[in-house]
Amino acid sequence: MTNPSTPRRGVSNRKVLAASLFAGTIAGMVVSQRLRPRFDTAGIGTDVASAPLIDWDRVRSIAVSMNRGLALTEKERQRATEKYRERELRCLPIVSAYTGITLDDVPERTFAVDRIDWIDANISGFKRMFAIVEALNESPGSQSMSSGLLGSANRAILSGEVGLLLAYLGRHVLGQYDLALLGREPVQTGKLYYVEPNIRAMEETLRIPGDEFRTWLVLHEITHAFEFEGVPWLRDYFNGLLEAYMELMKHDAEKLRQGWRGIKSMIERAREQHGDDVPWLEAVMTADQRAIFAQMQAVMCMVEGYSNHVMNVVGRDVLPRYETISRAFERRRVNRGQLDQLFARLTGLSMKMEQYRLGEAFIDHVVAKHGHEGAKKIWAGPEFLPTMEEIRNPEIWMERAL
Repeated sequence: MTNPSTPRRGVSNRKVLAASLFAGTIAGMVVSQRLRPRFDTAGIGTDVASAPLIDWDRVRSIAVSMNRGLALTEKERQRATEKYRERELRCLPIVSAYTGITLDDVPERTFAVDRIDWIDANISGFKRMFAIVEALNESPGSQSMSSGLLGSANRAILSGEVGLLLAYLGRHVLGQYDLALLGREPVQTGKLYYVEPNIRAMEETLRIPGDEFRTWLVLHEITHAFEFEGVPWLRDYFNGLLEAYMELMKHDAEKLRQGWRGIKSMIERAREQHGDDVPWLEAVMTADQRAIFAQMQAVMCMVEGYSNHVMNVVGRDVLPRYETISRAFERRRVNRGQLDQLFARLTGLSMKMEQYRLGEAFIDHVVAKHGHEGAKKIWAGPEFLPTMEEIRNPEIWMERAL
């Protein structure tokens, strides 16, 4: 993305967002219990304790209620899908020539969708992300955790948070490369979604050429497919990080079963670690959790940054009004409203925006010094991925890897 300021494009947001959301939920529970140091389970029966951690019907109801209208008819959906597939067929050989990766079947997995289509597709993904914690909530002996921390009030809050997040994203996401992770069956290829009502609205708001704008988006999204499907180790590596992180989060949930003793230890941990240089979201994490979270952030910086770089290089060659589109998005970034900025900070989307900026700056710096072949070294294996420190200081990575 030329202007890494918005969560509106790119690889599925929900992977890191779901991890962030769960960490934030644990933090919120800790804070709430700090104010109420004893479990109050009076009147809460086993039906509440055995209820799911998240009410997915409520999640969908909230998200859909805020995204009614602008639905696509079946004919509009089919026609738009055909157009996106045609654009991808034009872009695939261009991206392939630049990246050195061959990928042919992406158009077969491409769909134009409306907001509710997108919400439904992503709810199933969020369910997978929370499945490991749901299993803990349903396991024997989970009564104290369910009724004390994950009872009806907190369940409603968490369901509302997820619903609002999906509602917000449903109104803003333009395109998404969606690769299923943490599923029972390994899926090696992903689907590409283009949220046509949002793209149409952005086209009208920014007054930018519609076909070139959509091709601009296609260049970014198909590069994600090249990354995750053309780099043999990337999907399994990222999936492993997610699994390790969610396992560690499960340990925190286990600690919450201990009642006030477990909560108190988490409060002390957050208090000791919080500071100006440690965001509240990371303060509640253990050192191991922060280490894995930083690795996930570093991977996503490279995924988004490299995709932006590819889009910028080939886009300028194939789109006559590329600079016009780029400038329009930059103005949009600068003039982003306070409500959008606040929501981004509260939900972790600000980290997503930072991934675009840092990742693109890193790739551009390496290309300026060592050319595209030097930048492609990040895909040589997990050991060549830069750390967050190296992303902020590319010279350190270049000295180590090149």
